This record gives sequence, structure tokens and C-alpha cells, in this order.
Amino acid sequence: MSQSEVQWDKLLKIKTSGRDDSHSDQYRYPYEPTPYCVLERLADSGYLGKKNTLLDYGTGKGRVCFYLSWQTRCKSIGIEYDERIYTSAAANQLAAVSGNRTRFVLESAERYSVPADTDRCYFFNPFSVEVLKAVLAKILDSYYDNPRELLLLFYYPSDEYVAYLMTQEELLFVDEIDCRDLFPGNDPREKILIFEAAPF
Repeated sequence: MSQSEVQWDKLLKIKTSGRDDSHSDQYRYPYEPTPYCVLERLADSGYLGKKNTLLDYGTGKGRVCFYLSWQTRCKSIGIEYDERIYTSAAANQLAAVSGNRTRFVLESAERYSVPADTDRCYFFNPFSVEVLKAVLAKILDSYYDNPRELLLLFYYPSDEYVAYLMTQEELLFVDEIDCRDLFPGNDPREKILIFEAAPF
């Protein structure tokens, strides 16, 4: 864990570091927080601001919600299915500097009904493509009920995710935020892909 990761957690008054794969399986992947340097780049991209509501799938201990709510003033909702990890997010919320702009829901992603004001959805490989398909159906249900600009943000997407997303007629590819320079090794997956729900 780098010094900056520790410093950011301290500044935000939260504890989000460390990986947890105790409840992972072939459909739901381990908890691993998005690196703060990636979140900084997303916050600086202009895709999030105080008028936006971000939904973080597989929020874990809530780092994405706390950081982006603090940095961009957006509202955020974190969805987590693992009750033990959800408890950590709820505990963080009590002390976090941006806790009043965040909320957390203990629910499986494929069952969660997306609120009508949600206009940004964030994914850091929280689950399999099979689960993603069900989640995307829920997102699009919300979009068709309440048409709005709706962006889906995918950090470090797997080849399976990319192949699936690129074939979805309901989604338009908008942009790619390159993050390869933030880490050694020039990993082509170090990016955030941005899709928009297609107008109908």
C-alpha cells in the first residue's frame, strides 16, 4: 500500500485499504479499492460534478463514494451485497468528511432498482458478465422510465466486459480515460471506459 493511499484515507477520515476475497466466487469478485490516483484522474475529467448522482456497484468500504463526493461534490450511492463489508462502509460514513453526501445500500446489484436521479454508474469489475447483464437491464429500466444523460464508467475492464459492452445497441461508447502512466508495466487495462445510454 503506497503512502498516498494511507494519506488519502486519513484525509477523508475513512479506512478503505486492503483486499478482501473471503466471500468472492465465480460471479462476485473480491473487494479491492480503486487506487486514489485513478479516482483523482476521474474527478479531474469533468464527467462528475455537484449536480450528478453516482451509483457505485460493489462499493466495498465506500472509497469511490467518499472520494468522489468530496472531490466533485456529487451525491453518491454505494451498493454492496456482502453484509460484513457493507458494515465497514456504514462505519466509515459516520466519520467521513463527505459522509453527508453518501449513502449505502445492502443489496445484490441485480435486484437493486436504480433511483431516477442516478446519472453516473461506476464499476471496478465487481461481478461477472452474467451479473452485469442483469444489472444493465435494471439501469436501462430506470433510464427508459426517466430519460436523462446517463453515463456508465468502467475502470480496468476485463476483455469479457469490453466485448459485451461493445455489442450493446443501448450503449454508446463515449470516451476512454487512459491511466497507464499511473502504474508501471503499461497495462492496457489501466483505463476507464465511458459509455452513455443511447437516446431512443
